[in-house]
Amino acid sequence: MRKFLLFWCVFISFTLQFSFAHGQNTSKLPQLLIRLDDIGMNHSVNMALQKMAQTGFPISASVQFACPWYQEAVDILRKNPQITVGVHLTLTSEWKNYRWGPVLGQTAVPSLVDTAGYFYPSTRAFGRSGYKLDEIEKELSAQIERALRTGLKITYIDPHMGIMLSTPPLRTLTEKLAHKYKLAISPLSSVSYFGETYKEMWGEPIATKKSAFLEYVSNKLSVDRPNLVVIHSATPSPEMDALFDMNSNMMNDKDGHPLTSKHRQTELNMLLSPEFKGMIDKKFQLENYQQMLSTKDINVLKAVDGA
Repeated sequence: MRKFLLFWCVFISFTLQFSFAHGQNTSKLPQLLIRLDDIGMNHSVNMALQKMAQTGFPISASVQFACPWYQEAVDILRKNPQITVGVHLTLTSEWKNYRWGPVLGQTAVPSLVDTAGYFYPSTRAFGRSGYKLDEIEKELSAQIERALRTGLKITYIDPHMGIMLSTPPLRTLTEKLAHKYKLAISPLSSVSYFGETYKEMWGEPIATKKSAFLEYVSNKLSVDRPNLVVIHSATPSPEMDALFDMNSNMMNDKDGHPLTSKHRQTELNMLLSPEFKGMIDKKFQLENYQQMLSTKDINVLKAVDGA
């Protein structure tokens, strides 16, 4: 009888431990990384960053240090350490009538600029330009070093329009820069370095953008891997209304009128919405890149398919 009772005590104890562990696993919340891209591009994009900073959310911001408004972005980021900062490696200038060029100037990296001295206006034009890898390395090193000179803590690099991860030689160079400056790499594709799943809202139609985003972060995040969602945001302004994207018809209507401003306003509004705020710590844990990388070794940069 005593052996029988001992057996049942052990069995019940084991069952309770298993149930508790299983309950903990099912209650684990996914990690959500929100990355704001194109920061420093203009004042309207920076004001979206400011609005997000005011929420206190731990997010990440990828800054275009080749663009004219990066200094305003730096001022905002200095006051908001909850925002992890990355360098948005920039080799294109895609807006009609609003262009930028290399930090080093056109004469230092002539293979990277068009006849007007600006970066090429599209990924296709860049790919056909006959760019030189040594000039890319010099220019992107200058962008990273400009970022470091601001005194901000720079945590990662990532590719504007995906260029620096788009071919094996460019990916190798990106990895070289990451090792050189002791930075992580955040992706712009399903291929990642730290196992992130990948989603961007850029191409989602304006009418369905918010609902698609809320559905994704509510029901489709991975519990086992960090989940990166890339956001392009801006506040309403005449300068945003005038921006014509020379790369994609999705950013312009059938009559050729720019839609970029509306897309970016919608993405900002969905992050500021009470619906999104109400999901934090219920549907997911919101983290910045610095927090996510605290358990990773950034010296190990091995690309993995995040699909």
